[in-house]
Amino acid sequence: MTSLRVKSHAKINLGLEVLGLRADGYHELRTLFQTVDLHDDLTVALRPRSRAIEVVCDHPRVPADESNLAHRAAAALRKFAGLRSGVRIEIRKRIPVGGGLGGGSSNAAVVLMSLDRLWSLDLGPAGLHAIARRLGADVPYFLVGGTALGLARGDEVYPLHRQIRGHVVIVDSGSPVSTAAVFRRIDASLTPRENSNTIFRFTSRELGRGGWSLLANDLEAAALEESPDLKERAGRIRGLLVREGALLAALSGSGSSYFGLFAEPGRARRAAEALGKAGLRALRARTISVEQYRRAWASGKVPLG
Repeated sequence: MTSLRVKSHAKINLGLEVLGLRADGYHELRTLFQTVDLHDDLTVALRPRSRAIEVVCDHPRVPADESNLAHRAAAALRKFAGLRSGVRIEIRKRIPVGGGLGGGSSNAAVVLMSLDRLWSLDLGPAGLHAIARRLGADVPYFLVGGTALGLARGDEVYPLHRQIRGHVVIVDSGSPVSTAAVFRRIDASLTPRENSNTIFRFTSRELGRGGWSLLANDLEAAALEESPDLKERAGRIRGLLVREGALLAALSGSGSSYFGLFAEPGRARRAAEALGKAGLRALRARTISVEQYRRAWASGKVPLG
């Protein structure tokens, strides 16, 4: 094989706690990740006669230079493997940019897994983990997928035995928020906590029995302060999602996308329609389990676009 055409899935954060600052300058987090089937389309191709790494994307806000995480992923793995082959990465964006849905991190992880296959390195997710965590805190999660607990910077990832099944409505607010700016705001009022049992309690006791009200996103208040436009829309978005029966309605990551999790597809469809009538862009998706995510990459069965 000289090229792969693959899906690069989005994630939502069902809950996110910021426990304090770490000695390395990052934040100590606890989060509950969930993959959804909303995805970008990537084509990763080897260019044996070139040493260049080229990124092409159809979205004007996605950089094509070395600042692109997919570019950095290809460069890091090539250096690790001691290779010189060029790589071309084509990205067709479907995941909202700057929405807290992990699009860039997912692209980077998919490039690592694709090149691991194309270069016959056979590292697998475990072997790629160290490279992934140097690229960004969310990148290791996309080597795993499904319903998973994220600890430390979010880069220690533990799939849960019980996987969440449901229908998701993602609301693109149209007001991108800077992750760095959101964390700067939360630092100004952050009270360090050595421990918090909320997400642990949910995963050990409540998952599968309800208890969705336990989950919250500690970054939401800071994100709304950072973006007055998002703050103006947030109450309306959450209200529509809850009115249509969302089990959980929350901001994903540092924003700016909101999501609603539904048990029934009909409720998710009605919520998306109501949001559309309100002038908001709503995308419907379904959750993906860790087994579905693994099977897509096992035995050469790459998730084709």
